[in-house]
Amino acid sequence: MTDTDLHSAAQVSKAWPFEEARKLLKRYPDGKPGGTAVLFETGYGPSGLPHIGTFQEVLRTTLVRRAYETLTGGAPTRLVAFSDDMDGLRKVPDNLPNQGLLTAYLGHPLSRIPDPFDKYESFAHHNNAILREFLDRFGFDYEFVSSSDRYNAGGFDDALRGVLRNFEAIMDIMLPTLREERRQTYSPVLPVSPKTHQVLQVPVEVIDAEAGIVRFEDHGDTVESCIFGGQAKLQWKVDWAMRWVALGVDYEMCGKDLTDSVRESGRITRALGGRPPEGMIYELFLDEEGQKISKSKGNGLTIDQWLSYGSEESLGLFLFREPKSAKSLHAGIIPKNVDEYWQFREKLASQPIEQQLGNPVWHLLRANGYHGGDGDKLPVTFSLLLNLVGVLGAGATREQVWSYLANYVPDADPAQYPALDGLVDKALAYNRDFVAPTLHRRKPAANEAKALAALDAELEKAGADASAEDLQTMVYEIGKNPDFGFENLRDWFKALYETLLGSGQGPRMGSFIALYGVANTRLLIAEALA
Repeated sequence: MTDTDLHSAAQVSKAWPFEEARKLLKRYPDGKPGGTAVLFETGYGPSGLPHIGTFQEVLRTTLVRRAYETLTGGAPTRLVAFSDDMDGLRKVPDNLPNQGLLTAYLGHPLSRIPDPFDKYESFAHHNNAILREFLDRFGFDYEFVSSSDRYNAGGFDDALRGVLRNFEAIMDIMLPTLREERRQTYSPVLPVSPKTHQVLQVPVEVIDAEAGIVRFEDHGDTVESCIFGGQAKLQWKVDWAMRWVALGVDYEMCGKDLTDSVRESGRITRALGGRPPEGMIYELFLDEEGQKISKSKGNGLTIDQWLSYGSEESLGLFLFREPKSAKSLHAGIIPKNVDEYWQFREKLASQPIEQQLGNPVWHLLRANGYHGGDGDKLPVTFSLLLNLVGVLGAGATREQVWSYLANYVPDADPAQYPALDGLVDKALAYNRDFVAPTLHRRKPAANEAKALAALDAELEKAGADASAEDLQTMVYEIGKNPDFGFENLRDWFKALYETLLGSGQGPRMGSFIALYGVANTRLLIAEALA
């Protein structure tokens, strides 16, 4: 494959990162003028800890960034992870210590509230440090930008001056979108009270736009104050637009819940003389019951929970797929995503370039520095590993699992198969928490018992060294034998899963028997028949 082949395929690829990147390509066909980097941004509100939504936004934005670099032959790009830590604390999250301390600082900028964990100079500094550790853990290439740092150091003063110059135009954009009650107190500018140091939600009158002077009521007193140097912040939609202009943001995606914000912030950006960034509006996650994920309800799945039961790559695959469609996010989807990631990865090396660019793994392997991996495969699927661990029980150990893997995997050594070794621990955890409590082996029906006895006799003849393919053929032949009364093979396999494994579904039985061992499988059959 040549660079020309790659470029030509990328120009027409229907993979969503390329479709998004082509929006930027229309804006900057050869990169940004003057060799300036095209700027991608993700936003984060540090009133809480980073979560799976934070990860997905940075990952998906990174995939679009890499697609744009491919389309332009390597035009310079940057990714800014922006923390809105000048925002006032609206409510105290339930999962934090020192609730009384935080309650006393309601309404204060997050960067001016003491750290309830007593580790950093402020609450925002603590959460920003967690965010950076979180992003560094996954190797993202990004620059961290703090809203408070920019406001306090005067980095946004020019942009704030633009807001004051266009104050009436911004009010004309925002007031029709608000309820009558809210219109009475709305202001694009939120001054910080010299008295209480809280971010105030009060009407503001512009006195001198160039000097940044505004007039407002502060707890009964009329105050004239400069908004520069961290003495004010902007309302959310105005703040977003100001940031796009001040930083020169070219691309930012967001969730469906911010659809109105994108539209109104875009209009404000134009009023400020800027150009709104390109972007994608993605759908939100649903829980197992089809309800929207809510941090306050705790009905979602945290990133740490996913990584307890599945790989980072499987999470990447889940987030890559159909970003504009609502998707269920719960523990039950993890095994499927683990196995399908490796299926995509195995196919990658043999696919023509057009298909490679539509393969999720092509994009995921290139997110944070390409190190190869096309065509790699696991010697055992995660689902088969789960079936093995399920039979071994909730108390199974890594050592036990690897001893059984020796039946199936040449040179079964964790050091030789690090990816598989990582999944062994995850299979043990997933089985302990989700599978073992649900397993129940039922008694076989009369015809099923005859078929199991026949299978046992065939396994005795086959011996310990029978291949997975030969074992699978043996299982098939018994299921097709009319003497055992199965209407179809599906009924036979269902009987095997329910009587031997205690589950309604299961693996390719030939592979399972080879992995678990012929002798051990015969013991399972004996237990079922007894």
